[in-house]
Amino acid sequence: MLFQEIVICGCGNPLFADDGFGPAVVEELQKLDLPENVKVIDAGLGGPHFLFTLLAQSDEPVKHLLIIDIADFGGKPGEVAIISPDDLPPGKYRDAHSWDLTEPIHQLKHRVKIDIIGCQPKRVSEPEFEIGLSEEVTEAIPRTVQLVLKMIGVNHGTTIIDLREKGEEGTCSEIAGT
Repeated sequence: MLFQEIVICGCGNPLFADDGFGPAVVEELQKLDLPENVKVIDAGLGGPHFLFTLLAQSDEPVKHLLIIDIADFGGKPGEVAIISPDDLPPGKYRDAHSWDLTEPIHQLKHRVKIDIIGCQPKRVSEPEFEIGLSEEVTEAIPRTVQLVLKMIGVNHGTTIIDLREKGEEGTCSEIAGT
């Protein structure tokens, strides 16, 4: 099967500074021993349009799609928020090839639960190349990994315990910093 019940999709391009957030989170998630019903995909920059369109046309039993990407929602750099597909204004969420990603997402939302985990970027260097995330966005990676694990119902013990010791245990939105 190409997909599983839960699909976690990191979007973005590491060549454009903070736009590499989604792939960086996916890289960390791929280091974990996740259940067999979870598929973690680095969709890169142009891949999301094809991936979301393929999911929309697929008969595979995907129940939950988590999209991890940068999002300018007016927050502080490194702040993480959970965004619903309905909060994406048409034509505003595009890939590098100017394909509107909201169309396949809106087609999917009627049969698949979709959550978008967005991180407020500090800088996106496009069209200039700049490899490396800002400090604020780098610091958001472990919080985002914890948020994803909580959303999919996976307890990886020590990392959640570490959050509790820091007094950061709470709801998903509290962990996300919203």
